[in-house]
Amino acid sequence: MKLRKWFTLLLMFVLCIPAMGLSVQAQSTPEISIYLDGQQVKSDVAPYILPKVNVTMVPLRVISESLGAEVYWDQNKQTATILKDDTVLSMTVNQAYALVNDGSVPLDASAQNKQGRVMVPLRFVSEQLGLKVSWEQSTRTITLRTDTIDIDAPANEEIDIPITDQEIDPDPVPVPVPTTPVDTGGSMRGVWISTVFNLDWPSTGSYNNQTKQQQEYVQLLDELQGMGMNTVFVQVRPSADALYPSSLVPWSKVLTGTQGKNPGYDPLAFMIEETHRRGMEFHAWFNPFRANTDAKTDQLAANHVVKQHPDWIVNSSSKLYINPGIPQARQQIIREIMEVVSRYDIDGVHLDDYFYPSNGTFNDDATYKTYNSKKIANKADWRRDNINQFVQQLNASIKSAKPGVQFGISPFGVWRNIAVDPTGSDTKAGVTAYDNMYADVRTWIKQGWLDYVTPQIYWSMSFAPAQYDKLVTWWSDEVRGTNVKLYIGHSPYKLGTAEAGWQNAQEIINQLDYNALHPEVKGSIFFSAKDLRKNPLGLIQALSSYYSR
Repeated sequence: MKLRKWFTLLLMFVLCIPAMGLSVQAQSTPEISIYLDGQQVKSDVAPYILPKVNVTMVPLRVISESLGAEVYWDQNKQTATILKDDTVLSMTVNQAYALVNDGSVPLDASAQNKQGRVMVPLRFVSEQLGLKVSWEQSTRTITLRTDTIDIDAPANEEIDIPITDQEIDPDPVPVPVPTTPVDTGGSMRGVWISTVFNLDWPSTGSYNNQTKQQQEYVQLLDELQGMGMNTVFVQVRPSADALYPSSLVPWSKVLTGTQGKNPGYDPLAFMIEETHRRGMEFHAWFNPFRANTDAKTDQLAANHVVKQHPDWIVNSSSKLYINPGIPQARQQIIREIMEVVSRYDIDGVHLDDYFYPSNGTFNDDATYKTYNSKKIANKADWRRDNINQFVQQLNASIKSAKPGVQFGISPFGVWRNIAVDPTGSDTKAGVTAYDNMYADVRTWIKQGWLDYVTPQIYWSMSFAPAQYDKLVTWWSDEVRGTNVKLYIGHSPYKLGTAEAGWQNAQEIINQLDYNALHPEVKGSIFFSAKDLRKNPLGLIQALSSYYSR
């Protein structure tokens, strides 16, 4: 009996040791304090040190509220994005590296999500944002300085802070778990959503109103999906600017009315989440070479390409373009597009037909002389080579970074007229992609530099100069035997106009029926969302009936 009693007492003593140790430790180890430029930084979540790597973790709110950085949180991807000045920093929970502008940087400690709060490594974040950090062991105090005074910290006690970001609510609308994908029947049913001039989204009445802009987009998706659509092509770069936080280009004025003004949230992240939640695809649509829709520069942000690189800009017909003949300019545009590819869960990169302008004078004689290392004798061929290089290099960049992201272009609907080239289409178009926009689409298709091509066949079945059915047949022949998908661009905006063939919504249905005769045609894209929503001549009912067959 005595032995049993002695053993019981011993067991109780052993079991109490951890609790005693924790109690002693809790009493003897004060919380970590943080000071920024002499002012104490309050935090509702205590910073803590990861012992094995000696890295201090702090809440994301410390970064956003105390350091003046912008912070965006993607709940589904568990990714925090921090922006300050020219730095864009992204960290994903439990990921061993961070993305800083265009490159990845290894982390000693990854971001962590502790009970709904995002924590980040202090030294890494502070160094990326230009801060100085010191650590006082005796008082367990972190000192942050925003000035250039050099503060030395012991090499073995430097600090890092991972961030928890449930405290920041950039998206007031909760993002549900993605639903079952839409049954597409194997066909693309897409819509272009124009943001330039606030054509489709957002409305000018939603300037500086995050909630209203988000509600408008949700309503837009609901209506499009109700028509049978399964893909959106959203214009995220309307005029060398951005509908997302960028270290390379300014905020677009379509969000606030002022270029360069922060709308207070990440519209692109929100749109992608809402689109994917419905099982729809999201393609980011870029205008690669359009710098501004007019020649005025006084309202452009200081970091706009027109201000940063005026030598890259050509004024043609009172519109500003980035000169495709300058290699550095092309590379910069690719870099800007790749910023979106690397940071966002997009399904595709989409370019429209804005390469060289199709009318007016484009003064690039000096560029032709300076950047013609291939000694191309004909300036038209040189221009096409510039665009070819751009398409090839952009495709290679996308596939290298994210092979699953599709790359497509929507060129003007006529490549060349048969009168100029016997291999061209039986058309008499006044403008052609090859001769006026210097878009050598045939080469892109043959070389496999695209995943899909979407010619804008914006004419009816009865429009003799450029007949819809003849052009669909021609483009089907072009992609046959390649891995390039063919989608057709349709023009519901012409319904009800005086042009031949647009007096009845049945025109669009007849076009879809004709597409079905060609196995190369994998779907359709409609321009644009606002025109579908207007329901011209009862088109919505016609489309809903067609897609429910």
